Amino acid sequence: MPLPPAPSQRASRLSHKAFETSVNENVSPAMVQVETKPQQMPVAEATTERKTPKSISRSRPSLTQRDMPQAPEQTPIRADKVKATPSAATTANRSGGPVGTRAKRRNGPSKLFVLDTNVLMHDPMSLFRFEEHDVFLPMIVLEELDGHKKGMTEVARNARQASRSLDALASAQSNDLSKGSPLSTTGHTDATGQLFFQTQALDLSLPLALPQGKADNQILGVVKALGVLHAPRDVVLVSKDINMRVKARALGLQAEDYQNDKTLEDGDLLYPGSLALPADFWNKNGKAVESWQQGTHTFYRISGPIVPNLLMNQFVFFEAPGEPSLYARVTEIRGKTAVLRTLKDFTHQKNAVWGVTTRNREQNFAMNLLTDPDVDFVTLAGTAGSGKTLMALAAGLTQVLDDRRYTEIIMTRATVSVGEDIGFLPGTEEEKMGPWMGALDDNLEFLAKGDGGNSGEWGRAATNELIKSRIKIKSMNFMRGRTFMNKYVIIDEAQNLTPKQMKTLITRAGPGTKIICMGNLAQIDTPYLTEGSSGLTYAVDRFKGWAHGGHITLARGERSRLADFASEAL
Repeated sequence: MPLPPAPSQRASRLSHKAFETSVNENVSPAMVQVETKPQQMPVAEATTERKTPKSISRSRPSLTQRDMPQAPEQTPIRADKVKATPSAATTANRSGGPVGTRAKRRNGPSKLFVLDTNVLMHDPMSLFRFEEHDVFLPMIVLEELDGHKKGMTEVARNARQASRSLDALASAQSNDLSKGSPLSTTGHTDATGQLFFQTQALDLSLPLALPQGKADNQILGVVKALGVLHAPRDVVLVSKDINMRVKARALGLQAEDYQNDKTLEDGDLLYPGSLALPADFWNKNGKAVESWQQGTHTFYRISGPIVPNLLMNQFVFFEAPGEPSLYARVTEIRGKTAVLRTLKDFTHQKNAVWGVTTRNREQNFAMNLLTDPDVDFVTLAGTAGSGKTLMALAAGLTQVLDDRRYTEIIMTRATVSVGEDIGFLPGTEEEKMGPWMGALDDNLEFLAKGDGGNSGEWGRAATNELIKSRIKIKSMNFMRGRTFMNKYVIIDEAQNLTPKQMKTLITRAGPGTKIICMGNLAQIDTPYLTEGSSGLTYAVDRFKGWAHGGHITLARGERSRLADFASEAL
């Protein structure tokens, strides 16, 4: 492409005609005349289809005018102009044509979502999760937010954060709020809809069986009034309250649960951390597999259709009758090939970790992750009695006391009661956390057995004191702002943590720190948390495939035959 001519004076700008002339230098004069013809239009006519962002935000139609979005009027592009130059799309965009409009907008009209108060208190960023759809807030929602903003609980913090977001959106709109405030004004570009406040009284006609003084019923009345006022546009109530959604559907209103907080729709879709190789794997890929020995491990470089399904630090295994078994971990993925490394067998007594040997395949996978210094983050999920806490403590004691890889073990957990709370507990932080750490004491009693009684009473007492001196019990309430360096951190009962709490704990890790998150997704005691929205599920989904993180789901319990039967039958 030839360069345009140089400007006549210093620091002067080139006109767009100079560029178009250089582009169309090899085009016939007739074609050039057709190409440059739109540039001779009057300025007022050429800019009718395109406005500045300020004019758009100031002249947005009111809610009643935006019932059904209409397709923008498009200026037809002449066929001869398209044939004349390959940059017709670029030229049309410069001249104010429809090219370059929002490509992410879905087909069909946008909806109007009415948010319940519990949605904002559950996720204060929920205002910006509805993409191109509009959001409506009844006045009673603001009243309820104001009533829940006091306190140090997570609900109060979320209410204050939601109030700050609403204040920023309301202050950014200088005109009448009844025309709406663009949700993208505070920097959330994915939210292309508008926020509407209730600025006028609505006809809240509800059945006499629903008392008008209750906040939930007032919100239902607003949804019904908006549905009549803006028909046929869809007006949908979004609430975390199940009874609220049931009442809305009984009144013929559309109601949905807030789904954005769910990492997975079904807990069965959770990443298991392991993959079984097909039975014909060696027959199909045996000739193309490269293998070599390095230390005590054997490496295999494989290729084929199975490689796109693999992730970093994922375990693969091959078991077939009459053939040697293979247990390996993915250590490298490059293009269409992957490298597998065989595992250390912790089922053998010679590889016992603090006297503990693994009893099944998944436990062996987990112990390889727990003892690998290159893996900084490990998540373990499994049923009751699958050995999560015991293996994590055994691996931690070995690496703290024997290998001196970490300075101490820090253990914490979510203090969520199964039944009624027993009230405040006396003592220091560790003494208050003592009743919550029964699992720690049970496993330490097993790990501190020593040599089967040969060391005597004094030896067992000395071992217990040494172990307890290297284990610190900390409360999650005081984790904000801390940094753990060269620590082995165990987060027990992680299924009761929210994604925000999980992020707070994981970001405490400093140089040389390893974090272990353990939990059973079938034993969630925290209200409003499900298998799909738990912090453990969130961490597993976000860290899968990371080169320094690993996950394994323990499939079988090893506590006792009674515990195994109870986990399946009850």
